[in-house]
Amino acid sequence: MGARGFLVAAPRSGSGKTTVALGLMRAFSERGLRVAAVKSGPDYIDSAFHAAATGRPGLNLDSWAMDGPLVAGLAAATAEGAELIVAEASMGLFDGAPGKSGRTGSSADLASALGLPVVLILDVSGQAQTAAAIAKGFAEYDPRLKVAGVILNKVASERHARLTRTPIEALGLPIFGALPRETKIALPERHLGLVQAADTEELDAKIEKLAAFVAAHVDLDALRAAARPLLAGAARIDALKPPGQRIAIARDAAFSFIYPHLLLGWRRAGAEIDFFSPLQDQAPPPAANICWLPGGYPELHAGRLSHASNFFAGLRRFADEKPVHGECGGYMALGASLTDAAGVVHPMAGLLSVSTSFFKRKMTLGYRRAALAADGALGARGKILLGHEFHYATVESQGDDAPFAFAGDAYGGEPAAVGARRGRVTGSFFHVIAEDPRKATSS
Repeated sequence: MGARGFLVAAPRSGSGKTTVALGLMRAFSERGLRVAAVKSGPDYIDSAFHAAATGRPGLNLDSWAMDGPLVAGLAAATAEGAELIVAEASMGLFDGAPGKSGRTGSSADLASALGLPVVLILDVSGQAQTAAAIAKGFAEYDPRLKVAGVILNKVASERHARLTRTPIEALGLPIFGALPRETKIALPERHLGLVQAADTEELDAKIEKLAAFVAAHVDLDALRAAARPLLAGAARIDALKPPGQRIAIARDAAFSFIYPHLLLGWRRAGAEIDFFSPLQDQAPPPAANICWLPGGYPELHAGRLSHASNFFAGLRRFADEKPVHGECGGYMALGASLTDAAGVVHPMAGLLSVSTSFFKRKMTLGYRRAALAADGALGARGKILLGHEFHYATVESQGDDAPFAFAGDAYGGEPAAVGARRGRVTGSFFHVIAEDPRKATSS
């Protein structure tokens, strides 16, 4: 029998999806099930927590940036060897960007594409019977979806649970569990979301507490019985062609935001991945064909990074002969300088002329459709890349480099020059999720 699964969703962010999803992943794993995890949308932090909870890599699936065959192929790859798939929604279940039906980036689109029933997490703090109206709306709003049942969260007492449970069950919606208010199991957060899994102290013990908490208050047998098989269909996993046969990728506390589905696709296409750590003053392996600096938190490690003389010298030597690309934090490290939260200016690689700042902050968030401005390691001029931005850093001085791409948002905004390109070096705040297989542009 193939893997069966469900989507953990909620009306809004902050309802407890991640707490419940991680607890369920570990609780089912401790029952001896082979559990796989999926995250809906462009979230480059939660997948590492999913991997820690399940013991196997998780993937992001995004219906705005990925077409149907890519979503199906990556879901099938995630499900290989698994018995149960726990998918975690992003934001509210129906929240997404403007787009055609099935391509809005909403978690509802993903559930529909994969045939996953929805397990609705309802934060019932400050309400009781009214929760039934919310549950009824979710059950009836989108005919593509099946709401399998509800888990109540932040329940104040047994009386509160009864008042909330009874009208929901009268609608024919099962209550899989009721979680009491509990503040001691919360995971630490910072400006881009959860503190990274690798930086969270005693992470395994924290996940164990989540699992015990969830298992004590949720009917795991009923929840597993509600899971359904993935829908089958045309499938592929090539989100982005490998930018080289051997790819050097920075990986440490400052550079960690690269999507697992890209690594999966590159490896299955025959590419080799070489990881190195700039914070350990390691240079990119010279045998690689391209160096990739992912996003992350260079702004939190700017002082240490600025003194990584071997890393910067090796990076400059590499860029003399081979392509270097930086995404978000990687783009900041390729620039002339980075100003930290205290206003201290730290010199960076100087391979691009941009100067960035975490002292002057502004949140930038949203999907992007980017057309490459020139031929390069990521593709030919005009090639369309689909992805997103999420950062608080700002540009203090763009410098005089040519743009990396011309990008528009999901709301029809006019494409504008983004990032920078100098010789073989490129970078921008844009995180690529997938290339658009349909067409290039002459922009």
